[in-house]
Amino acid sequence: MTLKTIFISTGEVSGDLQGALLIDALKRQAEALGVELKIVALGGSRMAEAGATLLGDTTSIGSVGLLESLPFVLPTLQIQRRAKQYLRQHPPDLVLLIDYMGPNLSIGSFIRRQLPQVPAVYYIAPQDWVWSASSIVPRNTMTLVEMTDQILAIFPEEARYFEKKGASVSWIGHPLVDRMQSSPTREEARAALGIAPEQIAIALVPASRRQELKYMMPIVFEAAQQLQAKLEGNWELGIGNWELENSAASTNYQAPLFWIPLSLEAYRPAIEAAIQHYGLNATLVAGKTQEVLAAADLAITKSGTVNLELALLNVPQVVLYRVSRLTYSIGRLLKFSIPFMSPPNLVVMRPIVPELLQEQATPENLVKEALELLLNSEKRQQTLLGYQEMRQLLGEVGVCDRAAREILQLADSKKQKQKLSSPSFGYSVSQLREVDQNNLTPNPFPTREGE
Repeated sequence: MTLKTIFISTGEVSGDLQGALLIDALKRQAEALGVELKIVALGGSRMAEAGATLLGDTTSIGSVGLLESLPFVLPTLQIQRRAKQYLRQHPPDLVLLIDYMGPNLSIGSFIRRQLPQVPAVYYIAPQDWVWSASSIVPRNTMTLVEMTDQILAIFPEEARYFEKKGASVSWIGHPLVDRMQSSPTREEARAALGIAPEQIAIALVPASRRQELKYMMPIVFEAAQQLQAKLEGNWELGIGNWELENSAASTNYQAPLFWIPLSLEAYRPAIEAAIQHYGLNATLVAGKTQEVLAAADLAITKSGTVNLELALLNVPQVVLYRVSRLTYSIGRLLKFSIPFMSPPNLVVMRPIVPELLQEQATPENLVKEALELLLNSEKRQQTLLGYQEMRQLLGEVGVCDRAAREILQLADSKKQKQKLSSPSFGYSVSQLREVDQNNLTPNPFPTREGE
């Protein structure tokens, strides 16, 4: 049996999740090919459980913003130094970079300079295709194109963008399409969490990074406090037809509950203290993120991958994001701009979920948008229709296996001076024209009753 070694580099909670999903697929495909697979990685506990040998845990080393990144500079450099030393001593058959832009651009550039014979693949590349800036984004794009042999794009527009810049690209679809195949239904999730059918359940997702605890959790929890006061004793949710009816005198009334999925155990003390401070009727849950999201009638959430998860579960959501004032001001000076910050809106390039950025991200605005989604059936229906449109652009089921086959094929081939001319398992950019003209697949995920 042939032995292949793959080195994977990723970071933060979302990267650990995507890495674990891909490792499972790599093991399946390797077994089918009669290949023994050794995976060494920078990642987290999910990847370790999937079978990777970790050189360092990067799940808590990550941030968005300039000032916010400073505390993580030294830990990041230390882990990178360890990884580069390992790569020099034990050159792998392939290096796989997942998300985690800054550190991965450094590792990819190192591979190109020091180990040019080792193929490099970027999976979930930086979102250069949606950002605009005077010089930084084009420079990052050029670096990425030069250091990679293949980009596995998760969005059609991403594939088009990087191909125009000279990269070898294939569009494989978004890996959450695979993960959500096993997600619980609303009823299953509520049964697992002990939530009654008539109970209002609102998911709060304020943080997967430490900086988000500082800049977003207080806003989210104050909004939840206001929602709790408005909803208690005044409203009841009719699940069957998704209508909220005034029911101050209802004998079946139950107070709203907030559910908070715990992204990292290190954040538990801060979140529990905040729940008590704001007097929230809230439950903090570890290890059952999908159940919390699937059970919710509404989510108030930071921007990120979780927005796509909620959309695929047909859960209406209000999205917010904040960074420090200095970071925001510097970003404006550098002419950074992005049309949308939440993935569902970016996929369709129009607003299907409400977004509140920086000064607009206030408790009052969050409450206003949340009540609109709870009380306005037309608004809710528009959101769900937008989710259906988004789903068509995420690709067909089997994303991780398609990615795994391409990765193993490249790891098995000798490094060529020319980049791969075309993908074997994903869609080439030219094939995307055909995809654009045909609906990919109907939404395979269960919809809510009455929707």
